[in-house]
Amino acid sequence: MLGTDFRAGSPVWIDLGSPDLDAATTFYSAVFGWRFMSLGPEAGGYGLFQQDGKTVGALGPLTEEGAQSAWTTYFRSDDIQATARDVVGGGGSVRLEPMSVGEGQLAQFTDPQGAEFAVFEAGAGLEVTSEDNTLVWVELHVADPQAAIRFYHGLFGWRSQEMQAPGMTYRVLSISDGDQEEGAFGGVAPLQGEHEARWVPYFAVADADAVVTAVQGNGGTVLMPAADVPDVGRIAWLADPAQAVFAVLKPNPRQS
Repeated sequence: MLGTDFRAGSPVWIDLGSPDLDAATTFYSAVFGWRFMSLGPEAGGYGLFQQDGKTVGALGPLTEEGAQSAWTTYFRSDDIQATARDVVGGGGSVRLEPMSVGEGQLAQFTDPQGAEFAVFEAGAGLEVTSEDNTLVWVELHVADPQAAIRFYHGLFGWRSQEMQAPGMTYRVLSISDGDQEEGAFGGVAPLQGEHEARWVPYFAVADADAVVTAVQGNGGTVLMPAADVPDVGRIAWLADPAQAVFAVLKPNPRQS
């Protein structure tokens, strides 16, 4: 599970690009209890999602022409210029060149299979993770998981371990150093159906079924109803009113 000791390759930030900031704020407040704190006019509408005064994510307007609403996962880089070169060298593309933001730098990329992600060098990170209604896991869905692992290993040195899940081989991702199990932060799953390649954030919750009900009652969509996954927990896949996809997980040992 995620912590806030962000090392190279760790998920460090998430933000939501939305066509309607007020609607997104209303939805996530109803579903997770988050509050939105604007960073002011100079930030162009960008602001922070907070829980108990601690930052759990961020929200901003869509900035790319034709972009669809989506959550973006940011990973820590010790050298963002080198990461940008490695992305291109590995067959990916740069959507936003490295730029200074506050005390750090960020850049946005697309991997060779079309999944979008971003990178932070230094700068702030999420203030709380792996608690109820905060980020607990990130998951990559692509047509060729092994090729994806090779690409991201070239960027961050990630390690992977195979495990059998219902109907597929799941690959657990860990950062490059330290204990592999303790450094696990996400996974790679084979793409299902006609969906596009993407990174999906998972938020820990106390009651996955209650969140599903809240999503339905506030204009969202249930993509996969809450279901128990052995040795993992109870999971549901959801989309907000603008069709940004996310998932929730009631982790073991709280699974009922």
